[in-house]
Amino acid sequence: MIRYIYANDLHQYPKLRRSMFHDRADQFKIRLGWEVQVDDQGEEHDEYDALNPLYVIWEKPDGTHGGSMRLLPTTGPCMVNDHFLDLTDGVRISSPLIWECTRFCLARDAEPRTAAALMLAGGEVMTGFGVEHYVGVFDARMVRIYRMIGSSPEVLGSVGEGRDRISVGLWSFSDEARKAVGERAGIPLETSRLWFDMAFGGGASSDVTPQVAQSA
Repeated sequence: MIRYIYANDLHQYPKLRRSMFHDRADQFKIRLGWEVQVDDQGEEHDEYDALNPLYVIWEKPDGTHGGSMRLLPTTGPCMVNDHFLDLTDGVRISSPLIWECTRFCLARDAEPRTAAALMLAGGEVMTGFGVEHYVGVFDARMVRIYRMIGSSPEVLGSVGEGRDRISVGLWSFSDEARKAVGERAGIPLETSRLWFDMAFGGGASSDVTPQVAQSA
Protein backbone atom coordinates (compact mmCIF):
# COMPACT_ATOMS: atom_id res chain seq x y z
CA MET A 1 0.00 0.00 0.00
CA ILE A 2 0.97 3.66 -0.29
CA ARG A 3 1.86 5.63 2.82
CA TYR A 4 2.22 9.40 3.03
CA ILE A 5 4.55 10.26 5.89
CA TYR A 6 6.20 13.52 6.90
CA ALA A 7 9.82 13.24 8.02
CA ASN A 8 8.85 14.23 11.55
CA ASP A 9 6.63 11.14 11.76
CA LEU A 10 8.98 8.56 10.25
CA HIS A 11 10.02 7.36 13.71
CA GLN A 12 6.55 5.84 14.04
CA TYR A 13 7.45 3.40 11.25
CA PRO A 14 10.97 2.18 12.18
CA LYS A 15 11.11 -0.77 9.78
CA LEU A 16 9.79 1.27 6.87
CA ARG A 17 12.08 4.20 7.67
CA ARG A 18 15.21 2.08 8.02
CA SER A 19 14.60 0.08 4.87
CA MET A 20 13.84 3.22 2.84
CA PHE A 21 17.14 4.90 3.71
CA HIS A 22 18.99 1.60 3.18
CA ASP A 23 17.43 1.23 -0.26
CA ARG A 24 18.35 4.81 -1.08
CA ALA A 25 21.97 4.06 -0.21
CA ASP A 26 21.84 0.90 -2.32
CA GLN A 27 20.33 2.64 -5.35
CA PHE A 28 22.16 5.95 -5.38
CA LYS A 29 25.55 5.00 -3.93
CA ILE A 30 26.06 1.38 -4.95
CA ARG A 31 24.06 0.92 -8.14
CA LEU A 32 24.31 4.41 -9.65
CA GLY A 33 27.61 5.52 -8.14
CA TRP A 34 26.35 8.95 -7.12
CA GLU A 35 28.40 11.02 -4.67
CA VAL A 36 25.95 10.75 -1.79
CA GLN A 37 26.61 10.43 1.92
CA VAL A 38 25.94 7.07 3.59
CA ASP A 39 26.20 6.89 7.38
CA ASP A 40 27.60 4.09 9.54
CA GLN A 41 24.14 2.50 9.66
CA GLY A 42 24.17 2.12 5.89
CA GLU A 43 21.53 4.83 5.37
CA GLU A 44 21.58 7.63 2.80
CA HIS A 45 20.43 11.08 3.96
CA ASP A 46 20.97 14.62 2.77
CA GLU A 47 20.15 18.11 4.01
CA TYR A 48 16.68 18.09 2.46
CA ASP A 49 15.59 15.20 4.67
CA ALA A 50 15.96 17.65 7.58
CA LEU A 51 13.32 20.02 6.13
CA ASN A 52 10.36 17.80 7.06
CA PRO A 53 9.54 16.75 3.49
CA LEU A 54 6.57 14.58 2.63
CA TYR A 55 7.60 11.04 1.70
CA VAL A 56 5.38 8.97 -0.57
CA ILE A 57 6.25 5.34 0.14
CA TRP A 58 5.14 2.01 -1.30
CA GLU A 59 5.06 -0.32 1.69
CA LYS A 60 5.45 -4.03 1.00
CA PRO A 61 3.31 -6.59 2.90
CA ASP A 62 6.15 -7.24 5.36
CA GLY A 63 6.28 -3.57 6.32
CA THR A 64 9.48 -2.74 4.44
CA HIS A 65 10.15 -0.21 1.71
CA GLY A 66 9.37 -1.06 -1.91
CA GLY A 67 9.79 2.38 -3.42
CA SER A 68 9.50 6.04 -2.52
CA MET A 69 9.90 9.66 -3.49
CA ARG A 70 10.36 12.90 -1.55
CA LEU A 71 8.30 16.06 -2.00
CA LEU A 72 9.12 19.66 -1.05
CA PRO A 73 7.63 22.98 -2.19
CA THR A 74 9.82 25.07 -4.45
CA THR A 75 9.14 28.16 -2.32
CA GLY A 76 11.81 26.93 0.10
CA PRO A 77 15.18 25.23 -0.30
CA CYS A 78 15.11 22.58 -3.01
CA MET A 79 17.66 20.76 -5.13
CA VAL A 80 16.68 22.17 -8.51
CA ASN A 81 17.32 25.74 -7.34
CA ASP A 82 20.25 25.00 -5.04
CA HIS A 83 22.27 22.71 -7.30
CA PHE A 84 20.89 22.53 -10.85
CA LEU A 85 20.35 26.10 -12.07
CA ASP A 86 22.63 25.27 -14.99
CA LEU A 87 19.82 23.08 -16.33
CA THR A 88 17.32 25.95 -16.29
CA ASP A 89 19.63 28.64 -17.67
CA GLY A 90 19.83 30.19 -14.23
CA VAL A 91 16.07 30.59 -13.86
CA ARG A 92 14.83 29.71 -10.36
CA ILE A 93 11.60 27.74 -10.15
CA SER A 94 9.61 29.01 -7.19
CA SER A 95 5.84 28.76 -6.84
CA PRO A 96 3.38 27.42 -4.24
CA LEU A 97 1.79 25.53 -7.14
CA ILE A 98 5.03 23.69 -8.03
CA TRP A 99 6.61 21.12 -5.72
CA GLU A 100 9.89 19.33 -6.23
CA CYS A 101 10.07 15.55 -6.42
CA THR A 102 13.45 14.00 -5.55
CA ARG A 103 15.02 10.73 -4.41
CA PHE A 104 12.76 8.56 -6.57
CA CYS A 105 13.92 5.16 -5.35
CA LEU A 106 12.94 1.56 -6.07
CA ALA A 107 14.06 -1.38 -3.95
CA ARG A 108 15.99 -4.09 -5.76
CA ASP A 109 13.06 -6.48 -5.36
CA ALA A 110 10.33 -3.92 -6.10
CA GLU A 111 7.26 -5.15 -7.95
CA PRO A 112 7.05 -3.96 -11.57
CA ARG A 113 4.02 -1.82 -10.68
CA THR A 114 5.77 0.09 -7.90
CA ALA A 115 6.90 3.04 -10.03
CA ALA A 116 3.38 3.51 -11.39
CA ALA A 117 1.92 3.27 -7.89
CA LEU A 118 4.21 6.08 -6.74
CA MET A 119 3.24 8.23 -9.71
CA LEU A 120 -0.44 7.62 -8.99
CA ALA A 121 0.15 8.66 -5.38
CA GLY A 122 1.95 11.77 -6.59
CA GLY A 123 -1.21 12.65 -8.48
CA GLU A 124 -3.24 12.26 -5.29
CA VAL A 125 -0.95 14.77 -3.58
CA MET A 126 -1.40 17.21 -6.44
CA THR A 127 -5.18 16.94 -6.22
CA GLY A 128 -5.31 17.04 -2.43
CA PHE A 129 -2.89 19.94 -1.95
CA GLY A 130 -3.76 22.02 -4.99
CA VAL A 131 -0.40 21.47 -6.66
CA GLU A 132 -0.31 21.96 -10.42
CA HIS A 133 3.16 20.66 -11.29
CA TYR A 134 6.13 18.72 -10.01
CA VAL A 135 9.66 19.61 -10.99
CA GLY A 136 12.55 17.21 -10.70
CA VAL A 137 15.98 16.31 -11.98
CA PHE A 138 16.34 12.89 -13.58
CA ASP A 139 18.95 10.85 -15.39
CA ALA A 140 18.76 8.99 -18.68
CA ARG A 141 17.70 5.66 -17.16
CA MET A 142 14.44 7.21 -15.91
CA VAL A 143 13.25 8.22 -19.39
CA ARG A 144 12.23 4.65 -20.20
CA ILE A 145 10.52 4.21 -16.82
CA TYR A 146 8.49 7.40 -17.16
CA ARG A 147 7.46 6.48 -20.69
CA MET A 148 6.52 2.95 -19.62
CA ILE A 149 4.17 4.11 -16.88
CA GLY A 150 2.69 6.93 -18.96
CA SER A 151 4.07 9.84 -16.96
CA SER A 152 6.72 11.54 -19.09
CA PRO A 153 7.66 15.11 -18.14
CA GLU A 154 8.13 18.24 -20.18
CA VAL A 155 11.92 18.59 -20.37
CA LEU A 156 13.04 22.10 -19.40
CA GLY A 157 16.77 21.60 -19.90
CA SER A 158 19.46 18.93 -20.17
CA VAL A 159 23.20 18.45 -20.01
CA GLY A 160 25.36 15.53 -21.10
CA GLU A 161 24.90 12.78 -23.64
CA GLY A 162 23.73 9.16 -23.64
CA ARG A 163 23.67 7.44 -20.27
CA ASP A 164 25.26 10.51 -18.66
CA ARG A 165 22.48 12.86 -19.71
CA ILE A 166 20.77 14.70 -16.84
CA SER A 167 17.58 16.71 -17.31
CA VAL A 168 15.14 18.80 -15.35
CA GLY A 169 11.50 18.05 -16.05
CA LEU A 170 8.05 19.41 -15.25
CA TRP A 171 5.14 17.05 -14.62
CA SER A 172 1.41 17.69 -14.73
CA PHE A 173 -1.29 15.12 -14.01
CA SER A 174 -4.56 15.05 -15.95
CA ASP A 175 -7.57 12.84 -15.24
CA GLU A 176 -6.64 10.79 -18.29
CA ALA A 177 -3.09 10.30 -17.00
CA ARG A 178 -4.44 9.32 -13.58
CA LYS A 179 -6.59 6.59 -15.12
CA ALA A 180 -3.74 5.31 -17.29
CA VAL A 181 -1.23 5.23 -14.43
CA GLY A 182 -3.80 3.59 -12.15
CA GLU A 183 -4.31 0.83 -14.69
CA ARG A 184 -0.56 0.38 -15.01
CA ALA A 185 -0.25 0.14 -11.23
CA GLY A 186 -3.21 -2.23 -10.95
CA ILE A 187 -4.71 -0.03 -8.24
CA PRO A 188 -8.39 1.01 -8.33
CA LEU A 189 -8.66 4.79 -8.22
CA GLU A 190 -11.00 4.53 -5.24
CA THR A 191 -8.33 2.64 -3.31
CA SER A 192 -5.70 5.19 -4.22
CA ARG A 193 -7.88 8.02 -2.93
CA LEU A 194 -8.70 6.04 0.23
CA TRP A 195 -5.00 5.70 1.09
CA PHE A 196 -4.58 9.45 0.71
CA ASP A 197 -7.63 10.19 2.84
CA MET A 198 -6.40 7.80 5.53
CA ALA A 199 -3.18 9.78 5.77
CA PHE A 200 -4.75 13.23 5.83
CA GLY A 201 -8.07 12.68 7.55
CA GLY A 202 -10.25 12.88 4.50
CA GLY A 203 -8.62 15.87 2.85
CA ALA A 204 -5.68 18.23 2.69
CA SER A 205 -5.37 21.97 2.41
CA SER A 206 -3.48 23.70 -0.37
CA ASP A 207 -2.20 26.09 2.33
CA VAL A 208 -0.29 23.30 4.06
CA THR A 209 3.25 22.58 2.88
CA PRO A 210 5.65 19.90 4.12
CA GLN A 211 7.68 22.24 6.33
CA VAL A 212 4.71 23.52 8.33
CA ALA A 213 2.24 20.67 8.13
CA GLN A 214 3.16 19.19 11.50
CA SER A 215 2.15 22.33 13.37
CA ALA A 216 -0.75 23.39 11.19
